[in-house]
Amino acid sequence: MFTRLLNYLSKQSTIPLSPEDIRLIEKAFVPKKFKKKQFLLKAGDVCKYICFIEKGATRQYTIDEKGNEHVLNLSIENWWTSDRESFHKFIPSIYNIDAWEETDVLMLPKVNGWYDKVNAIPAFGEMRKRLDDAHHIAMQRRLLTSINYAAEYRYEELMIKYPEFIKRFPQHIIASYLGISKETLSRIRNKALKNRAL
Repeated sequence: MFTRLLNYLSKQSTIPLSPEDIRLIEKAFVPKKFKKKQFLLKAGDVCKYICFIEKGATRQYTIDEKGNEHVLNLSIENWWTSDRESFHKFIPSIYNIDAWEETDVLMLPKVNGWYDKVNAIPAFGEMRKRLDDAHHIAMQRRLLTSINYAAEYRYEELMIKYPEFIKRFPQHIIASYLGISKETLSRIRNKALKNRAL
């Protein structure tokens, strides 16, 4: 059950996990299954877990006053999902996180100090630092791309970096993630298909 997470940690850290580390991880993380469209987190609730995705796909989004969804993050296997601000500050989340597919996660709770205990594992701490750096760089790039580049470029970048997103999430979610309309995305996709056919 913990094989994917342990393999992930081994790949993301230069520090090997000790038998004691593995026992702590298996004790701290809570396995849970979510059905498609079931919420991992609802806006207004406090985020109590950081989740590692073993299988499936999730989306993190807000809903504006007109009922429109705005997708902030998409996540698949070997990715983490949570609202870190809500988790660390213990404040209500402004985000929804739901399962877009049948999804299995390992949930690391803050309660009873589990997060702090696991975070003290050297391999986990190194992984988290690498992940934080990578996430910061990715968010900077995404912000720059959304400010400076046209929708076509944003879509091409997504196809190159995260082709699984294109396969596993429907067009309206991809459009929201890119910050463009469904109609614009449809036009871009049709143009790309025509260019490939030439």
